[in-house]
Amino acid sequence: MNQSSVTTRHTALVTGGAGGIGAAICRYLAEAGHCVAVADLNAGAAAHVAAELPGTGHFGVGIDVADEASVQRVFDEVTERAGRPSILIAGAGVLFFKPDGQRPLVTEISLADWQRTMTINQTGCFLTCREFARRLPEGRSFGRIVTISSVTAQLGGYRSNAAYIASKAAVLGFTKALARELAPQGITVNAVAPGLIDAPMLRLSLPQARDAEVSAAIPLGRIGLPEDVADAVAYLVSEGANYQTGTTIDVNGGYRMQ
Repeated sequence: MNQSSVTTRHTALVTGGAGGIGAAICRYLAEAGHCVAVADLNAGAAAHVAAELPGTGHFGVGIDVADEASVQRVFDEVTERAGRPSILIAGAGVLFFKPDGQRPLVTEISLADWQRTMTINQTGCFLTCREFARRLPEGRSFGRIVTISSVTAQLGGYRSNAAYIASKAAVLGFTKALARELAPQGITVNAVAPGLIDAPMLRLSLPQARDAEVSAAIPLGRIGLPEDVADAVAYLVSEGANYQTGTTIDVNGGYRMQ
């Protein structure tokens, strides 16, 4: 990552921080000089990621983004240990497939799977962003929110199921709504929409043996890396992104061109 060191050290809370993309984001934020709270449903994995980050003061914490009390507890704990978070990366998410690795059709999705996906991907984003907003000081202050959507929300999806697509499309709309609400306080809210990224979620349905075949459909000729997404996030939380809010950065190698 090519970025100058930050002039101010902020506390950053990253949900889904123990995943492939989440861990890369945590590493980039730590390299930029921020104190990173790695939040994940798997508290042990979150602690492991935090222990491997460069710099000091980082820590892991368990969170269930679908549970209001859990979200409030984590914000309390992070604030007590490192100060009120002024950077939030809402990255926790879930995607399910059929046992054979194929996406289920709408007719095959159970109500339970639909609701679970919506609760984690959509409601979880809402709960964490709402808690962040509720704790903002009066007046204008530095603050950055980055939500993680998906290229599938824009394309209708090829490998993802309808529940995931709908939940990630909701994240895009919510991001714009929140950006308008928080703009008077100087808080920016943006989304990143990854394409095909070499992370655990992609590998649920795509074996590495098919990488060359899939890469041929991507103009830049390769599957993305978690670091490609982290680069976009690093920009959006930087002071250089002061005038960018309510936008979506596509990170897909040209897979979706407007």
